[in-house]
Amino acid sequence: MAMACLPKLRAATAVASTLANPLRSFGSAAALELPYYDEYYDYEQAHRRSAQPTIDVDGSATERGVQWVLIGEPGVKRHAFAERLSKLLEVPHISMGTLVRQELNPRSSLYKQIANAVNEGKLVPEDVIFALLSKRLEDGYYGGENGFILDGIPRTRIQAEILDQITDIDLVVNFKCTEEFLLKSSENEVLHMGNSKDVGTSWKKNVHVYSEQAKSVEDYYSRQKKLLNFRVSGTPADAWQGLLAALHLQHINALTSSQKLTA
Repeated sequence: MAMACLPKLRAATAVASTLANPLRSFGSAAALELPYYDEYYDYEQAHRRSAQPTIDVDGSATERGVQWVLIGEPGVKRHAFAERLSKLLEVPHISMGTLVRQELNPRSSLYKQIANAVNEGKLVPEDVIFALLSKRLEDGYYGGENGFILDGIPRTRIQAEILDQITDIDLVVNFKCTEEFLLKSSENEVLHMGNSKDVGTSWKKNVHVYSEQAKSVEDYYSRQKKLLNFRVSGTPADAWQGLLAALHLQHINALTSSQKLTA
């Protein structure tokens, strides 16, 4: 992350407080197949942004890693692909859901605010969310991290605007899939947990809420030429290969596999 981003990080809490809306629920996540559209995604522009040199703490210039955001429909299991991209591109995976859960510790200064919201069935305030994120990004910068894969935020247009005040985003990968795929994923999860509740009703409600929020986020990033829609289908292996192709990362994956074989 560039040193120039630090003022953005330090101003994050103030920005979040000014623009704060209730935080919508975090999505889960996953991936395959897609004709991505030029009007949404400018590949060359996105990769030029991530290739820009940054100034390190000692004053030397380095090429920063990608700064990508993964969004998508609930139940697509995007988290697993965020982890794989993180390892492939050698940048940290920052999960917003994980950051929040880590603060559910009585020793945390934010514990009471988060615990009260959870216990009362309310949403965690956005000023808390963005305070956590800005601190994580700044800690990563001083720890030598360079780039990130961000998962779980933004969920709304206002969150996308706040995020732009905090850091620079190169690309937003938007995971989509069919209703049949989502319903099957939900049924498999319930069977695994041994829960017999009505999956269909709960799933449709979650998808409806997500769809209402997602359109404004998609429009926001498509106007910036940063949105890549990616259609999930097939097996996890097929999905991963499809995602690599959509992101033009097959050569990196092949190189990594070759290095493992010769190690």
